[in-house]
Amino acid sequence: MTDATTPEYRYTIADSQSFTNDPSLVRSPDYYCSAAACTIARDLDTCDKRESKRRVSQVRSPCIISGRASRTFVTEIFDGLAQSFLELPLHYTSSKQQPNQSIHDLTSTTRGCECCCRCGRSGDKRSDGAKVVRKSRSYSPLRTSISELSGWTSQPISTAGTAKAGQIKSSGPGEAPLERLPVEILEKIIAQLSLEIPAQEYAPRNADLIACLRTSRTLYGSTVSVLYSHVTIPHSLIFSKFLEQLVEYPTLGSIVKRLDLSHFTSIGMGRTRQSNHELQNMTSSTLLKCLSLTPNIQEVLLQEHLHDDIDEAVLRKLFFGLTNLQALDFCGSSSGSFVDAFFVSLVPPTIQDSTMLSLRRLSLHECFTLPSSVYEHLLPRLPRLTHLDLFHTRVNNRALMSIPATAGLTHLNLGRCNHITGTGVVDFLTSHSATLGLVYLNLACDTSRYRLLWEADVETILRNLPSTLKSLNMSGAKILPSHAPLLLPLTKHLEELGIGFTELTMKEINSLFIPEPLSYDEKEVLDVETNWMPSTLRYIDLSGIPAVTQCSLFSNSCVLLYSVTSPLEVIELGERDIAALSKCSSTNKKLGWVAKGLGRRGWYVREPTGDNQVGSRGRRDWKMGAMWWGMRKVPMAFAEVGGLYGHYMFKK
Repeated sequence: MTDATTPEYRYTIADSQSFTNDPSLVRSPDYYCSAAACTIARDLDTCDKRESKRRVSQVRSPCIISGRASRTFVTEIFDGLAQSFLELPLHYTSSKQQPNQSIHDLTSTTRGCECCCRCGRSGDKRSDGAKVVRKSRSYSPLRTSISELSGWTSQPISTAGTAKAGQIKSSGPGEAPLERLPVEILEKIIAQLSLEIPAQEYAPRNADLIACLRTSRTLYGSTVSVLYSHVTIPHSLIFSKFLEQLVEYPTLGSIVKRLDLSHFTSIGMGRTRQSNHELQNMTSSTLLKCLSLTPNIQEVLLQEHLHDDIDEAVLRKLFFGLTNLQALDFCGSSSGSFVDAFFVSLVPPTIQDSTMLSLRRLSLHECFTLPSSVYEHLLPRLPRLTHLDLFHTRVNNRALMSIPATAGLTHLNLGRCNHITGTGVVDFLTSHSATLGLVYLNLACDTSRYRLLWEADVETILRNLPSTLKSLNMSGAKILPSHAPLLLPLTKHLEELGIGFTELTMKEINSLFIPEPLSYDEKEVLDVETNWMPSTLRYIDLSGIPAVTQCSLFSNSCVLLYSVTSPLEVIELGERDIAALSKCSSTNKKLGWVAKGLGRRGWYVREPTGDNQVGSRGRRDWKMGAMWWGMRKVPMAFAEVGGLYGHYMFKK
């Protein structure tokens, strides 16, 4: 807490007086909100450094929560090759203990970067011996998209002399070219300096924003808006500091638009769950207090590490107390207290049948303990729904059909839902008006436990899918060679296609990419090739198909690895096939493909060439910030992929 007697307060006042001569600014409420921004930013960094020193000096075994030891934080990175990820453990590692932060190239033996950047490369030298100059966060985003940067740039060190002092035009207070920009443009520029994904472990964050806060009065408002609009909380100490500032300066709470807790974890801080609860940093009461102080919040991103802190009062606040809330994510929450609170909050007579919710995007991904009755009472209250992620839940046919006709679904994830039937899914997709504009559809199932779609279901669905669809996953469905002609029209607008664990042969798979004339008549072959429309697929899931093996991919009967299948970039395969391909380094190099893996998933990735540069083309509006292909979790906010959400998207 900062008051007029603390050194932090005096430091903030002295710092502000160094760049302004307006005494009214120091005494105005607007100034104190800005001073609070400086204070919290500095306090968070101080807190991080103090905690980091304590962790390095005290060697303790990480506190592993039961059933969560296999979880990791997964972040997308850009190195010119698709399916590149940075994997970080949940627990803290000192500078001598490096996390598993490789790019997951199974054929590469290069050591990962030992600094806090996200490039996966060496931080002080290149393989060719050239010097590397690290650019600040303030420099690089103005040249290229910030989410596609590696964090390091290699360029010759300039020896040219600096401009003479007489050639530099001085500007008065508030008259610099940057300060004269419109507020909207200035906020867009400053937003490029913000880190959506927290720095590794307890390293300081958003140092560039802190510098902007202390630059001039003109930059105050724009920087404070950026700093507080999207708040990411990696651990309870940061949350406690953030809540203290909201209590002391309530005006800041009205700026918050997103509360991102997808990176939150208490693992590795040397404390048990009980001791964390005793500290009262992150509990149901403090979470409720935070939500009460942010009345204009639009997106709340929660996850399984917080399910014990989501009680009935918190749920009531989220569903009925925040009128501007548009996106809500409960990814992986499954505790008994969470289920009880959810049931009590949404099942009558607690609420009236006429009560409607303003939510547009809802994710209950892997919330498999919630009963079917919860969905029957929740889904009919979402008339504005556009994104719905119910992967591995107990949603049933009745709940699906109860979605209001006014909803316009663009993203629907029903993967591994064992309580719905193929007939129910067919009826929903073919008769419900909310599915006419689907862009992302996941109907994958685990064939070892349950098959959702059979032959007749597959045929009906393939004939009625909308042309707006960009991503379709039907892995595990009973797709036969006779269904190949129905798949072919979809490849002209789809960018992702999942047909794993099906009974297709290599002949049918080839027919999705190259024309197949009915005869060998030269005229007919010419007509087919002339009228042929190339495939738009960039990703295809062929895992679990008996006909797709290492030998079949390398044979002359397969065209997948040739340039004729461009723009295809990624082929997802099973663990055994990827393991076999990773051993064929010379063949991979000759063909221009690389074997990559993350967790139990593996991909065969085409290397970029002069005519086929991957990277920026991987970003799509419908991915909502995700860069790479084959995501299995629907994003609820436009943001970079990271934290536990990255684990569910690309690893599990």
